[in-house]
Amino acid sequence: MPFVNWLKRHLVVIAGLLTLGYLLLPNVIVTVFSFNKPNGRFNYAWQQFSTDAWKDPCGVADMCGSLSLSLQIAVWATVGATALGTMIAFALVRYRFRARGAVSSLIFLPMAMPEVVMAASLLTLFLNMGAQLGFWTILIAHIMFCLSFVVTAVKARVMSMDPRLEEAARDLYAGPVQTFVRVTLPIAAPGIAAGALLSFALSFDDFIITNFNAGSTVTFPMFVWGSAQRGTPVQINVIGTAMFLIAVLFVLVSMLIGNRRNRQRA
Repeated sequence: MPFVNWLKRHLVVIAGLLTLGYLLLPNVIVTVFSFNKPNGRFNYAWQQFSTDAWKDPCGVADMCGSLSLSLQIAVWATVGATALGTMIAFALVRYRFRARGAVSSLIFLPMAMPEVVMAASLLTLFLNMGAQLGFWTILIAHIMFCLSFVVTAVKARVMSMDPRLEEAARDLYAGPVQTFVRVTLPIAAPGIAAGALLSFALSFDDFIITNFNAGSTVTFPMFVWGSAQRGTPVQINVIGTAMFLIAVLFVLVSMLIGNRRNRQRA
């Protein structure tokens, strides 16, 4: 009975830890196999511990080139989607205009639409326009795809903002620009940052939309898919592990900064 009572008290925590472990299990496997030295072309069975792949992460031809291209597209797509999405979110929340509901529904439509439908539609658009498939068509497609997620994140933050704070700033003779920079933007910053991070992850990871609109351009997800047909190099696991560790480090730093600010306010 004591064990049953303890289990009831900690059931939610145990379920959360098991779920977290299940989600992180693929990352653990990728990390472990980044230190593997396979005998054949495929890195699917453990053979021998080795750090050769970590010493030469660009040892596979064209892999680091595709990685650099994916990072460039992700950065520019994040900048474009965040800037447009933030303005759209403020417009939808702060202003009343004709067809506002229809615009809001159309903005969120790509989130509910299957990626293959959006990818095929964009490909048809680019072909009818006579555009050459490559870097720019991928970038435009990624901005359109990420835009809805930015609008959702920023809109939720803007809706929770207390308008009296901005009114107080204006009562203290702050101009529109000063009020936005010193009051509105800092409050909306967490939502903007969340949308930007989500855009970067979605753009860097995307395969379906990219594959339709890339032409002969090869991004990192496309390189991984092509490598899986011929043999999976260990360096792919190295890049995946490095990206995961960077993301975890970024989250930990953000948490530390947030906790420090909360202690200073207290």
